[in-house]
Amino acid sequence: MSAHKEINLSKITAYSISERQSKVESSLFAKKGKVELSGFLDVLPEILSAKDLKELITAIRQARDKGKAIILGIGGHVIKCGLAPLIIELMEAGYVSAIAVNGSVIVHDYEIAFYGQTSEDVSKALADGSFGMAFETSHGINTCITEGSKQSLGLGEAVGKAIHHNAPNAELSVLGKAYEYGIPLTVHVAIGTDIIHQSPFADGKAIGDCSMRDFRIFCNQVTGLDEGGVYLNFGSAVILPEVFLKALTVARNITGSVKNFSTAVFDMNQHYRARVNVMQRPVETGGKGYYFIGQHEVLIPLLIKSVLY
Repeated sequence: MSAHKEINLSKITAYSISERQSKVESSLFAKKGKVELSGFLDVLPEILSAKDLKELITAIRQARDKGKAIILGIGGHVIKCGLAPLIIELMEAGYVSAIAVNGSVIVHDYEIAFYGQTSEDVSKALADGSFGMAFETSHGINTCITEGSKQSLGLGEAVGKAIHHNAPNAELSVLGKAYEYGIPLTVHVAIGTDIIHQSPFADGKAIGDCSMRDFRIFCNQVTGLDEGGVYLNFGSAVILPEVFLKALTVARNITGSVKNFSTAVFDMNQHYRARVNVMQRPVETGGKGYYFIGQHEVLIPLLIKSVLY
């Protein structure tokens, strides 16, 4: 037993999510559907990022045609920006073989799926200690993880399963749809980074067990990038770039290959880890990396709709 005193999380004061004012509601989300972008791409110059975007779109289409892995890494703001329907549309068209997310994604995805709202006012809630204290979110997700550990599931599969079977807005859930379509969705958790950890319902053993299982699943999916696959990092500046680099190392160590593929980062700013761990180092042995800077709610729909239509 540790000699150091721990805080007692059972003393936490929670509230119902129905009492919380959220900044994002499901009615604001992006819409599926065909749009005409081929003419737009044709008029772009063959210079700098415009040239890169067209190259990447071609690489993604070729990867699907050749049966190579197309893996998405997604950060929480991508879900908060209402892009889940477009990610799902990409999944439905066969352009996604696996998805990796950080812990914040499951929070926003779960809240939208079950309650149609997410994203609280952090500054206001932090001031009085109520930030992240919605009972339903913490209890619900942690229950999924605890049960998932008992069933030897990955964390993403455990939460996706519950959403698929029980959530009223499951059609808007990336996790729920991944479970429905049999697409591996892995969750890579850093303890203490997510609101569900500040709760007496959080079981560290279960979280670690499920997330470690997801890392092994992700490593296996990364082997499929060899000779023509694509890895896309959407809006994760730290966790997923680090996880991807380690997974690639494992994949290469075991298979002796995993080279000559494409990587791309889509984010609002340029970040060191995303630039080095996704765009540069993984393709030094062959392939090409790209970095696109812009708002998630504009840039990612442009890519997805361009790939699809």
